[in-house]
Amino acid sequence: MDPRVSVVDKRLAGIERIIAVTGGKGGIGKSLTSSVLALTLAQLGYKVGLLDLDMSAPSAHVILGIDGIFPEEEYGIIPPEVHGISFMSICYFTGDEPAPLRGEDITNAMLELLAITRWGALDFLIVDMPPGIGDAAMDVIRWLKRAEFLILTTGSKVALVTVKKVIQMLQELQKPIVGVIENMKMRESGLVRDELSAYNVPLLGAIEFDMDLEDKIGDAAALAESTMAARLTEIVIQDPRFKLSQN
Repeated sequence: MDPRVSVVDKRLAGIERIIAVTGGKGGIGKSLTSSVLALTLAQLGYKVGLLDLDMSAPSAHVILGIDGIFPEEEYGIIPPEVHGISFMSICYFTGDEPAPLRGEDITNAMLELLAITRWGALDFLIVDMPPGIGDAAMDVIRWLKRAEFLILTTGSKVALVTVKKVIQMLQELQKPIVGVIENMKMRESGLVRDELSAYNVPLLGAIEFDMDLEDKIGDAAALAESTMAARLTEIVIQDPRFKLSQN
């Protein structure tokens, strides 16, 4: 077994809860939701980390407007704190250059990032999962043994087909699922709730489509005041699965 795997366990030991945001399909707002959820929890007074594990197209740093701030090296890498969030991403090592990684290279890059990052004590680590449900996602599920999964979908029938596969996979692996959030909801429909009914997975709520949200990307303060942030705040405060009473 790769010795880095045991190092990952030690790096994550001081984290109370690991919430991995997934959905299996691109274009559903996974990175944006991860970033805004981290902002929301930080504003509620929690110590929060955000880990972008999209090795091919990381975007959380763009969403949060993180530029010119870098980790410190001390027996590993200490993530910088930006907007109240400890943030780590492959972008610190690749900059704006493409990272043409494939197969085993992606596995090695993710494992190295997890093994060198010193998170310290956190209430929440939000993980923006690799896209898809292939090897990269399965590797992360295997390494993040205590992760709980927040599943994102849209009301699209195409997205729901993939989301149901993600749910089945996680349930077969006996991984805890916090619930499902319907993102970019444009009209009233019971489709998502109906499709989830067979899986005994809670629908935590919906985030309505916001025409102005794109203009807020890159401005963390504006994102924190967005309707998306307000809705996520409602969801995490009201739902006992986030156990906010521990704060």
